[in-house]
Amino acid sequence: MIIDTHQHLIYSERFRYDWAAEIPALQGNFRLNEYRAAAEGCGITESIFMEVDVPWEQAASEATFFCSLAEDPSHRIAGVISACRPENPGMAAWMDSIAHPRLVGFRRVLHTQPDELCTSASFHENVALIGHKGLTFDLCVLPRQLANGAALADACPDTVFILDHCGVPDIAFGDLTFWREQLSEISRRPNVNCKLSGIIAYAAGEITADTLRPVVEHAIECFGWDRVVWGGDWPVCNLTRDLGTWCRLLDEILSGSSEDELAGLYHRNARRIYRLKPLS
Repeated sequence: MIIDTHQHLIYSERFRYDWAAEIPALQGNFRLNEYRAAAEGCGITESIFMEVDVPWEQAASEATFFCSLAEDPSHRIAGVISACRPENPGMAAWMDSIAHPRLVGFRRVLHTQPDELCTSASFHENVALIGHKGLTFDLCVLPRQLANGAALADACPDTVFILDHCGVPDIAFGDLTFWREQLSEISRRPNVNCKLSGIIAYAAGEITADTLRPVVEHAIECFGWDRVVWGGDWPVCNLTRDLGTWCRLLDEILSGSSEDELAGLYHRNARRIYRLKPLS
């Protein structure tokens, strides 16, 4: 049993994906049927749809559309994470306008934004409001922004955070020293969890289990087996390797782990952290 906590779906006939306009590997549609084909043989039984950074004027429609897909148990979408803009006024009313039983959390992509965006008092207040509503916040930051992420977590102790892509280590560059230090520091916050996702897209050249092993092992060492979840990051993982390859390499890295440890990573932690309801 595996819950993919980072499933991107691209319906280009419905939404715009301006950020992907110059990325050939992400052109076209990557819908539910394509995801199922890509995930065949991976053991994925449920997923959480992750917003795909559509233009802000389309964000509510994106959340509504994927929540409607999640209403059908056959789609195996256990939860939906919507985009949000905590820097904007009116956050409470906006969240209420898209409320849905399958809406489990929010994300604001920060790694493409100015570092100071998440440091304002209003941003902190709105992210705290997310936690007060029993919803999560996925934190998508670069290594240099991890300190701001830690400060945000400190300011919002009742909000559950999930750090996407292990904090975006630059695996292709090769020097992980600064990332290691910053990941260790943010992991001291008990309300921050870590998502083993996306890292294969930050590697280059010949990618083996040993390419990714230092990142995976350090993340688990920092957060422990009870605060890690897994995400496929499909179709973004296609920038370097397909979803099946990412699953196979991670299996190789974790080959010495216990059944209990793997159950936590692959489904038990996700169900608890995101408060997922049964599909039927």
